[in-house]
Amino acid sequence: MAEPGRRFAIGYALLPKKRESFIQESLVTLAQERGIDLVQIDTDKPLVEQGPFDCVLHKLYGEDWKKQLQEFSLRNPNARIVDPPAAIERLHNRISMLQVVSELKVENHEDTFGIPKQIVIYDSETLGEAQAWEPLKFPVIAKPLVADGSAKSHKMSLVFNQDGLKKLKPPIVLQEFVNHGGVIFKVYVVGEYVKCVKRKSLPDVSEEKLKSLEGSLSFSQVSNITTRERNDDKYYKMMHLEDKEMPPQSFITDIARGLRRAMKLNLFNFDVIRDIRIGNRYLVIDINYFPGYAKMPSYETVLSDFFWDIVNQKETNALVTSLKNDGESEAGSDRRPSPKNSCDKDSRKYGSDDCCLDGEGEEIAISS
Repeated sequence: MAEPGRRFAIGYALLPKKRESFIQESLVTLAQERGIDLVQIDTDKPLVEQGPFDCVLHKLYGEDWKKQLQEFSLRNPNARIVDPPAAIERLHNRISMLQVVSELKVENHEDTFGIPKQIVIYDSETLGEAQAWEPLKFPVIAKPLVADGSAKSHKMSLVFNQDGLKKLKPPIVLQEFVNHGGVIFKVYVVGEYVKCVKRKSLPDVSEEKLKSLEGSLSFSQVSNITTRERNDDKYYKMMHLEDKEMPPQSFITDIARGLRRAMKLNLFNFDVIRDIRIGNRYLVIDINYFPGYAKMPSYETVLSDFFWDIVNQKETNALVTSLKNDGESEAGSDRRPSPKNSCDKDSRKYGSDDCCLDGEGEEIAISS
């Protein structure tokens, strides 16, 4: 545990839009009450010249930033980096991001999970070859292969037939669309804390309806409901989301914690749909790093608790290492460098049994 009166500093490096949505006064105030100061990192200056920080929270990309984090870690071995760039990069590719789901094992549940059928197309020539996408059945969702959070990476389409493929620009991922009752479950993960919320998604497409649909539609065309209407309580009541059954909390929590261990990430969310053909079959369709937590119920409390665990675990580990090294020294043993903290271990566990409706800008589409 930290010394009485000890204050901690968490430096954050976020793009302006992310900073505006995440670093709200309510979060800053609650963190301060816990003895934690959130300090903005000046990206125009070298990271090693700033601080001192007990933890660095970031969502920036690029080789220069990776090098800065590496240098900072070398000079500050006890400071936590949330999260490791190498672990985050796995989520920048829509094929590699879901491979971890296929490798995951969650036992002792009646429900099952997996991922939809999907293929990657790297060039236009391959896209024109029927055998390339033959394993899939229309309709399919076309997503950019790269998922780096840019506007381009969010441009997705629902493709109804072969003609609709002609408009696509590889490299892309074609993911088979699975009817799921028009509901998507978004699961937020913050360390050991797991929160599941439900949202309206794309409507089901029947075999009969598919025959009358041609080409493709961008997700923005699929729904003509405005953002304001989607965020309004009346909209959700109209869609009867309150009548939609939630996935078993223990099942979702086990998947979330399994993903966290496998990916070595603390901050992410994943989108889940329920295959209506098999009532207890769930499909993970997307995983996002450091999502819009401000839309998550009680996000200030959840994140403040997470920050507290991070800095206190650092203090505890440093004390244990110090005592161990002192003991080794007295016994004539060589001192070894203290092990790096693992990003998939926290000192406290959290769970949540309740879920609620949530909305986040344009993310009414099947995945973001």
